[in-house]
Amino acid sequence: MTGAGDPDDELLGRIFLTRVLEPGDEVAGRWVRELGVGELVRRLRGEGAPLAGVSEKRWAGLRARARRAEPERDLEAAGAAGVRFVRPGTAEWPGQLDDLGDGRPLGLWVRGPAGLRMWALRSVAVVGARACTEYGAHMAVTLAAGLAERGWVVVSGGAYGVDGAAHRGALGAGGATVAVLACGVDRPYPRGHTRLIGRIAEQGLVVGELPPGDHPTPSRFIVRNRVIAALTRGTVVVEAALRSGSLVTARAAQRLGRHTMGVPGPATSAQSAGVHELLRGEATLVTDAAEVVELVGDMGELAPARRGPVLPRDLLPPGVRPVLAAVPGHGEATAAEIARGVPTTEDDAIARLYELRALGYVERHGDGWKLTRQAMISVRGGRDVC
Repeated sequence: MTGAGDPDDELLGRIFLTRVLEPGDEVAGRWVRELGVGELVRRLRGEGAPLAGVSEKRWAGLRARARRAEPERDLEAAGAAGVRFVRPGTAEWPGQLDDLGDGRPLGLWVRGPAGLRMWALRSVAVVGARACTEYGAHMAVTLAAGLAERGWVVVSGGAYGVDGAAHRGALGAGGATVAVLACGVDRPYPRGHTRLIGRIAEQGLVVGELPPGDHPTPSRFIVRNRVIAALTRGTVVVEAALRSGSLVTARAAQRLGRHTMGVPGPATSAQSAGVHELLRGEATLVTDAAEVVELVGDMGELAPARRGPVLPRDLLPPGVRPVLAAVPGHGEATAAEIARGVPTTEDDAIARLYELRALGYVERHGDGWKLTRQAMISVRGGRDVC
């Protein structure tokens, strides 16, 4: 490594630390903040007592990793795979990751042509169950496609199930997507998504904290989720059981002050139980991309008002509608009886009834009035039936 304070020294020092320290280690993050990268590298490579916060056994393990670390070789391998290392303080670094405090990544390995910082400014996480249902996959694809069509970047974890569906939805809509991996970005995981992750690297971005060639572990998946939460403006959970890892992402988003959203599922579905638990708390229920953008977007990006279908009787003048409603569903009624049901005068009721007859809603039988077959279908179609 070059002299202290040199930018190359900072770069190689952080790459060295990604090989030695585990992602999300807040004790190590405090060392970086208090000692600086160069001094911490020196301590890990040299002799001396353990730093505060770890046992001698843990320190010995870190020192053993440090002896095997070769940052120049990692940087060379990354370059050969089309991967770059983005670190704090550089133009491409997304500043919102600094919200993680001492748990902030040392840097991110990035594969893909786009600029990470700019994409992250307008991004939404879409996460959920690996073993999702057809409903979950459909909702993930639809949400991601809708977000992409509105110019939002879809961020997820590249896993089977909801993650993969979200990535495909964004790509299918010609939009942007980012996969945040829990392993080296040069070795796609899961293996079954090798082709998908390759496509994301061509059209979007693949990012991760671990150096080239590193493998995933259960704990790395969990700490990876904090990056997804911090990187984005909000997190949408589509299907999640009560012990789903995607709930970790949602809770991290809540701690960071990001928007947290959930797509409801059947009340009887175990795959939606975790989402429903979120919705009983501080998460917001969403059903489509417009509702997501209304939360995470700029002022004025409102979802359209929801309403049922417009029925022919909805187009009747306001004075005519209550007269139609007063005509009994079965049998006949006189104009006087209908007038009392409105209430209005008998003469006014008769005038409105003739108007309704001209429109095909009622018919006259002697002194009585009754609904036509067409009107009965229209009236019943607009009423809630228990």
